[in-house]
Amino acid sequence: MCFKDPNRMRPFISLLLTVLLALAGGLQAQPALPAQPVLGHRSVPLVSVGKLQFKDLNRNGRLDPYEDWRLTPEVRARDLRSRMTLEQKAGFMLISTTRMENDWAFERNRAAGPIGSGFNEQDLVDSMNMFTKKPLPFRNMSAAGTTKGVSTFHLRHFILRANAPARLIAEWSNNLQALCEAQPLGIPAIVASNPRNHITRDASIGLSVGRTDFTAWPGELGLSATRDLALIRDFAGMARQEWAAVGLRKGYMYMADLATEPRWQRVEGTFGEDAEWVGKMMYEVVRGFQGPALGKGSVALTTKHFPGGGATEGGHDPHFSWGKQEIFPGGMFRNNLIPFREAIRAGTSAIMPYYSIPNDTKYEKVAYAYNKGVLQELLRGELGFKGIINSDTGPIEMMPWGVEHLSIQERYKRSLEAGVNLYSGTADPSQLLQTLRSGMVDLKLVDASVERLLTEKFRLGLFEDPYVNVEQAVKTVGRPDFRQRAEEAFRKSVVLLRNHGKALPLSAGTRIYMEIMPAGRGANAPANIHAPEGHGLPVTFVKDPAEADQIVVWLIPGARSLFESDSLPLMLSLSKNRIDVARVDRLSAMKPTHLIVNYTNPWVIDEVYADQDPKGIRSVLATFGCTPEAILDVLTGRFYPQGKMPFSTPVSEAKAQSQLSDVPGYLEKPGYALFNNGEGMGYR
Repeated sequence: MCFKDPNRMRPFISLLLTVLLALAGGLQAQPALPAQPVLGHRSVPLVSVGKLQFKDLNRNGRLDPYEDWRLTPEVRARDLRSRMTLEQKAGFMLISTTRMENDWAFERNRAAGPIGSGFNEQDLVDSMNMFTKKPLPFRNMSAAGTTKGVSTFHLRHFILRANAPARLIAEWSNNLQALCEAQPLGIPAIVASNPRNHITRDASIGLSVGRTDFTAWPGELGLSATRDLALIRDFAGMARQEWAAVGLRKGYMYMADLATEPRWQRVEGTFGEDAEWVGKMMYEVVRGFQGPALGKGSVALTTKHFPGGGATEGGHDPHFSWGKQEIFPGGMFRNNLIPFREAIRAGTSAIMPYYSIPNDTKYEKVAYAYNKGVLQELLRGELGFKGIINSDTGPIEMMPWGVEHLSIQERYKRSLEAGVNLYSGTADPSQLLQTLRSGMVDLKLVDASVERLLTEKFRLGLFEDPYVNVEQAVKTVGRPDFRQRAEEAFRKSVVLLRNHGKALPLSAGTRIYMEIMPAGRGANAPANIHAPEGHGLPVTFVKDPAEADQIVVWLIPGARSLFESDSLPLMLSLSKNRIDVARVDRLSAMKPTHLIVNYTNPWVIDEVYADQDPKGIRSVLATFGCTPEAILDVLTGRFYPQGKMPFSTPVSEAKAQSQLSDVPGYLEKPGYALFNNGEGMGYR
């Protein structure tokens, strides 16, 4: 075949090249048919398209776009949003506390039997006690009866606070999802929780659930002290498996706030004071819980509290009017953004703004949930966050700092325009619905919020299968390999700060008296550890300090719980935080003493120890939510210490009281710190 015109040859040359490429395997293979996902269903029928099946969530006998798992989450979310009534949208924009059968966690003096997997069916229950015994001048937050919340108020976002066994949580989750599936559009629920995997001193409702069936790890400060990012990723991945196994698919965690104000009552929930390091921690935690992208096995995280809540005035928390001001006297507002940037880079699904009013910044002096400059210009614009903005609990009716003069509906309008997508703290959508019906706000804001919230659910695979395997959940929670890795974390979290005369590790055969001095015990028969069963340690435990060669004292200081606080000045000295200083001095005067301090804040320990005159204190160690077994392994040299301090500790109460609230301790003037951020010794 011959062509005089070269242009006429091009189609044939192209065909020839195509054939050769195909023979060489160079052509891209045709996409395979989509894989049929597991469809968990109880009451809705299935629709078949060829060999594929789909859930007929609205029971109309045909496949609608939002039911089609082959489409993108965004396309499905837009379709479903278009089918929702305004009443359904309003309920969908609330996230409220829900309670398991016989769960009276909010009512402290109420007798309760065993928690069950059914629903606590009181209608709007006053649960103010989750925050404070003191009345606030605003309408109370409420927890809805679950059936009414789902069927009448159209709620689909819930917070579970109950500390229940894994089996019951899994059964309860399945019951909730079956209830939601039975509703007209079949929209599944998403259940959030505060942290459940840490040893923590202040296990208050709204902060942390404390010790549970889930694998126990060090507190957040303790994880930070390990300085082991691979371990942090393992922690988050293992915790994710436990959470997802029981049906908890959203975490109200973790805190990207910086511990720059040592008196702040929430330092225990942070990863420390160094913004760059906290950013690395946040990246690993988000990736560990969510994966590279949200999927069927992910737990969606809500990173808090934007744009950083640690620079509080006097250390007081903005849950209370006396703590509503956040101050930046050191001009370091932007330092707080570093961990949030990393959480966003890792793909955090949601971000929670705090209640505080910013001072010493260019932003308007209104709480962050109402602050358009902070949420739109900074978070959405500069930082590029595209996920869900989830208010903290109660900014509309309980902590509307800076907009107290506005009506409830005006507050909803202002916060919607600022950028809030999901409101925490009420189960009653009536006020929000009135706002939306009034014409006060552009309903495009509502539609955008609903689509964001639906997209998260679609990405998590909840529309295909929201149910869990109860028996598998029981096997997953607290798996032996998870516990083994956590035990390693406990040991890595212990920080050796002083070791005078190389007094540690303890020599074989040493007789020790070990006492735990919890907050509030004072001189009343402190806890004494006697020979833990099967310890296998090379030391002997005695019951009387007079019989010991050396003494170990583990101090666990702590002020009152956050939600029992008042407006009095916050102090960091041991004697102001329920430690019997006189008893510590008596013990250290009797025998060589090893002082261990559990840090939930950067405590001032000058009442019992000073570098210039350590007296009978031979070593000082730090813990951050730990176990006696881990401590003993470090003391006896079965595990060599390697932890590093996640913050600096003031050398005196005066230094603590004068620290600039937004300036980390390691940047304070020389002479500020007794122990520095990043400090930690080894035995070698």
